[in-house]
Amino acid sequence: MTNQPSAEQQQSTGLPYETLPIVKSGQTFGFLNGVRVLDLTTSVAGPYATMLLSDFGAEIIKVERPAGDDARAWGPPFLHGQALWFAAVNRNKRSVVIDAQSEAGRADLLALVRTADVVVTNQPPSVQKKLGLDYDTLKQEREGLIFVAITGFGLEGERANLTCYDLIAEGYSGIMDITGLAGAEPQKIGAPAADMLAGQDAAMATMAALAGRHRNGGQGQCIDVSLVESMTRFLSCRISPYLGAGEIPERTGGRDSVIAIYQPFETADHPITLGLGSDAIWNRFWKALGDPEFAARAEFRSNADRRENRVEIVERIQSLLLRETRAHWLDVFRDARVPAGPINRVDEVAADEHLRARDLFYAVEDDQGRILPQIGLGIRINGKASTARLAPPRLGADTQAILRELKPSE
Repeated sequence: MTNQPSAEQQQSTGLPYETLPIVKSGQTFGFLNGVRVLDLTTSVAGPYATMLLSDFGAEIIKVERPAGDDARAWGPPFLHGQALWFAAVNRNKRSVVIDAQSEAGRADLLALVRTADVVVTNQPPSVQKKLGLDYDTLKQEREGLIFVAITGFGLEGERANLTCYDLIAEGYSGIMDITGLAGAEPQKIGAPAADMLAGQDAAMATMAALAGRHRNGGQGQCIDVSLVESMTRFLSCRISPYLGAGEIPERTGGRDSVIAIYQPFETADHPITLGLGSDAIWNRFWKALGDPEFAARAEFRSNADRRENRVEIVERIQSLLLRETRAHWLDVFRDARVPAGPINRVDEVAADEHLRARDLFYAVEDDQGRILPQIGLGIRINGKASTARLAPPRLGADTQAILRELKPSE
């Protein structure tokens, strides 16, 4: 499936991507072969949605303004002049530059719409209507069109036309209020979580709509995905206890959960995470530590009891774990079937041998010989991973070829 980079490539700059296997003629899952998606989006959420669809075989035509996707400028860092944020969510696409506000550009865009199964946009509804790129307009051009809108707040309601980024959505959703240390300021999640969740939701809904269209005689759909709602659903297990019991969660630095014990601990060298999520695991944990009598104490009989006595339990565990290294404890807990793990840095994640063996990290070469790193789909089907057919595109690289397809007689 892949070729290892040459020794010369590995020694050229010493950057981590040069150790990745290079995909040659990658193979995506073919479930969506023959489905054409017109990607009118920019930034992260929309491009991530269409990239997910591409990993399942869909053809993606990325329509960009003359200035290009905003994320093309999101750097440094850049690699070969390409913003790495852009490269992370735009593989398997062809780029065409169209000025939709010009008469000729709009004609080209509508011609593309007429060839598409799916159109994805991330413009607020007022902008969609102003540009004539809303569902009611485009469905007149393409019968059975699946129209996907990824916006901050949805297509309806008093907030529908507010502009939104991941940061704003995280604030609205409540996730920032419960992220961070007790007594410290709220914190954003360390990745564009609302963008990625909304993009995943959009891809999932699109695939469901495509399946439905196959069954219902070609009926189109208008899919409405909101960054705020996708991010809020992410908090389901924290919102439900509030709705049902009036329990408002607070920032605790990852040291509070309905499960006791479920948090990070220090060891003699590096921290670990530990999840004692059942009575059986609780007993195995203390047996592994050589203190089953502690586990058997009456005041620790159930999870509810352990929550009441969390402080005492945490102090006891911490005092024991400080006696040995992380590697020692991970070996002990693995053998005892106790859920535990390291707290990896990004460089450690990228070097993880298990993840690399499952083809999660690889590199792809574009038509100019530039090598760009990719993070895979993370889904294996019949023992195989999906890998890139195409590298993230240069701005407008496919404009002439795509527009020529619309006018084959010229």
